[in-house]
Amino acid sequence: MDKPEYDLAILGAGAGGLIAADFALQLGARTALLERARIGGDCTWTGCVPSKSLIKAATVAHHARSASRYGVKVSAPVVDLTEVREYLRDTIQQIYRSTTPEALQKKGMDVLLGAARFLDPHTLETGTRQIKAKKVLICTGAVPRIPAIEGLPEVPYSTYLQIFETDRLPDAMLVIGGGPVGCEIAQAYRRLGSRVTVIAERLLPAEEPEVSALIEQVFVNEGVQRIAARARSVRKSGSAITVQTQAGAATGDFLFVATGRTPVVDGLGLEAARVRYSERGIQVNEHLQTTTSHIYGAGDVIGGPQYSHLAGWQAFQAVRNALLPGNNAGRSDALPRVTFTAPEVAQIGLTEGDARKKYGRDLQIKTFDISKVDRAVNEDDRLGLLKIIARKGGRILGASIVGERAGETVTEIALAMRNKLKLSDLAATIHPYPTYSTGLQLLATQMSVEQAFSGAAGKMIRGLSVIWR
Repeated sequence: MDKPEYDLAILGAGAGGLIAADFALQLGARTALLERARIGGDCTWTGCVPSKSLIKAATVAHHARSASRYGVKVSAPVVDLTEVREYLRDTIQQIYRSTTPEALQKKGMDVLLGAARFLDPHTLETGTRQIKAKKVLICTGAVPRIPAIEGLPEVPYSTYLQIFETDRLPDAMLVIGGGPVGCEIAQAYRRLGSRVTVIAERLLPAEEPEVSALIEQVFVNEGVQRIAARARSVRKSGSAITVQTQAGAATGDFLFVATGRTPVVDGLGLEAARVRYSERGIQVNEHLQTTTSHIYGAGDVIGGPQYSHLAGWQAFQAVRNALLPGNNAGRSDALPRVTFTAPEVAQIGLTEGDARKKYGRDLQIKTFDISKVDRAVNEDDRLGLLKIIARKGGRILGASIVGERAGETVTEIALAMRNKLKLSDLAATIHPYPTYSTGLQLLATQMSVEQAFSGAAGKMIRGLSVIWR
């Protein structure tokens, strides 16, 4: 029996796979979408969608608890985690509805559910079926990385794969890991009413030091405890779980482990496809091609930054490169990331440390306290900052933003960097008032004026001003 032949087969139906399949259909390609578990991947079921819905529920509880600060009297909130879980499930289903296998098949693609593997570079097997494809895109994502901590295998714990199905509010939660996932879950559960201890050497270690310090201050203000050390061992006695570190121990009744993710490469038959890979992911070139030229990789499975928006963008570029003449780059310096704590933390491009290593002193770096932004004062959002790193000519290299709606605000910087705009372009653009984005305009204006008035050029400008007056 002849094997069905496709123009493009896509392994993985998460954020990247779904965007890739839609684009391939628009190009008129006969497309097969292969998924071993659930359409939507981590983002829909155990990542972005439920986590942001949990944060919403936690924010409502926090606002109710702090309402009296604004002259609003309400009773103390009572959190029912079973009902919170139902809210999470409802938001998941609303988003999943448009990506069911039936909905995708109506668009014109074939959806094949079940574990898939390569038999040779052009042949894939899923279940009892075999298909052939001219081009293949691998975007199988990643899974939680479990650290080698003594005693951990013998102790019950959750990762992001299980946490959103929890129906009991812990009395005392222990969180191993201070990255974005650990910080988001820690703050959310604290706001829902749990006592929370984070075990991590630093909060948000990839961010600027002053950003980490601000989030530390926020956590202290909200009652989140932290042991500034790595977990060395874990043990369970009755219902109590104890995490031991060099700096002391913490005990609770629920353990959440958030120590990163590892690419899904096992079981794909990559050797048969002659695709080179390691535990860090599939090897790709700048155009997202693997070591087998008609096979591409995108998203978490190729290692590097792990964000749904990056996976979707890379998958689009990979399909474009696979099915159209020419090649687009699969990496970008203008990659924004957001941690959805309160306040939010957004970053794009180079940090100050990286910029100084690359450019030395040929830099403009300035920080603006968010309490100087009128909208932040209106919203009582007084802990935060805006920081821009640029070349002395005004080209933007990176930025960090801490504040409510930081994730929305950083998009302006992303657009500026993508289109090679300068600080003067941000400064000259009329921003609506009062908004958080006016802070960017104010900061860009200060930096542009300081640069213009520096050195001999500045003396000339001031001299002309004196003459004109």
